[in-house]
Amino acid sequence: MTAKTIIAPSLLASDFSALGEEVDAIIEAGADWVHLDVMDGHFVPNITFGPPVIAAIRDRTDKVFDCHLMIEPADPYLAAFAQAGADIITVHAEAATHLDRTLQAIADMGKKAGVALNPSTPATAIEYVLDRLDLILLMTVNPGFGGQAFIEPVVDKIAAVAAMIGDRPIDIEVDGGITPDTAAKVAAAGANVLVAGSSVFAGGPGAYADNISALRAAADNARG
Repeated sequence: MTAKTIIAPSLLASDFSALGEEVDAIIEAGADWVHLDVMDGHFVPNITFGPPVIAAIRDRTDKVFDCHLMIEPADPYLAAFAQAGADIITVHAEAATHLDRTLQAIADMGKKAGVALNPSTPATAIEYVLDRLDLILLMTVNPGFGGQAFIEPVVDKIAAVAAMIGDRPIDIEVDGGITPDTAAKVAAAGANVLVAGSSVFAGGPGAYADNISALRAAADNARG
């Protein structure tokens, strides 16, 4: 886990008509990672984009492409996302029939492996795959749409996951309803990677740097 808070703006909240320019703008504004929300209209009630779009913007930056697969099944598409340029590939525990096998496949492609947990999914769902993980993503909204309200009880689950991890080098990422106020709460509980959509992209490119700085300051202060 990194000492510095990592800010990963979600392109789900960006202007899709100028996606490459939006990537340039958030990187210039101080983003650490680029978060890519892939939705299939099956596992979640929305459809976003797939490997061709990721490949098309990959040359915009060498920053980490953090690919969150909200798709079921995920296994047949892992290689396509790896080839498109994803650095981290995160699958949902709820969508994987053989989670251990899926994580092995991601690692075998030379990518970092993550698991996402929906708000109602217990932390114990990943207890026996911890040593295959580089990242754990805790959803603080129900996946499928941006702009939802933060689900407060997940803060306790973040703390439980942090305790479960112990000294393993696993990043704890949080996605959903992240604002400076909620950033402080999740960071205090143990999260070090914050996915933010609306709170980064609000106000247009001229506001991105201030928005990112506000999230980072709130989280860093909470983490001590």
